[in-house]
Amino acid sequence: MILKKFDKLPKEMQNDTVREYYDILRKKSISLAFKRIFDVFVSLIMLILLSPVFLILAIAIKLDSKGSVFYRQVRVTQYGKQFRIFKFRTMRADADKTGSLVTVKGDARVTRVGRVIRNCRLDEIPQLLNVLGGSMTFVGTRPEVTKYVDKYTPEMLATLLLPAGITSEASIYYKDEARLLDGADDVDEVYVNSILPQKMKYNLRALKAFSFFGDIGLMFKTVFAVLGKDYSDKEIK
Repeated sequence: MILKKFDKLPKEMQNDTVREYYDILRKKSISLAFKRIFDVFVSLIMLILLSPVFLILAIAIKLDSKGSVFYRQVRVTQYGKQFRIFKFRTMRADADKTGSLVTVKGDARVTRVGRVIRNCRLDEIPQLLNVLGGSMTFVGTRPEVTKYVDKYTPEMLATLLLPAGITSEASIYYKDEARLLDGADDVDEVYVNSILPQKMKYNLRALKAFSFFGDIGLMFKTVFAVLGKDYSDKEIK
């Protein structure tokens, strides 16, 4: 995982605030190299080990509702590049056309099997394919859709210096994001103006503190969060 030269970044990323984060990451080239090696090796092993789970979930999804097994929405990753994220489909096939691009608690678009898959966080497993291909990494800022990236401040653009991640501090502390959006009159407005800025504080802090072993620790922390450990009282103010 090698950073581009600063003058080769997208023009909107060539600002003073992004430069601060860029200079920090540039000094950690060895850790970034280990990060990519780890991504390839571990994602390949996990895809092999979890292949029976893939098959079982694929059958359950197809039997439960019409539509494809995978949900492949366009998201944004390193340097602002667009890619299609792999997730198990947990909503009706027409979900993107009948509501917000974020999910709220009790969302009627979620299928019966999809609700179970979401509660167990199994919908994220196919993202191992994205990690193997290089469009994502295990630990990094969660990939947003283009309409939300367009709302980024100049500093938030620094999160695009590295590939989007499956998990992050923000993902852990906001794992109940759907509950926070429940009852909002305008879900998109609440997300962009209230939740996204708070999540970005974690993401930007993580960039400054990046280390290979820090990523490993965050992966274990994610497992504990999925198993029920509550980290919600540690929000940055």
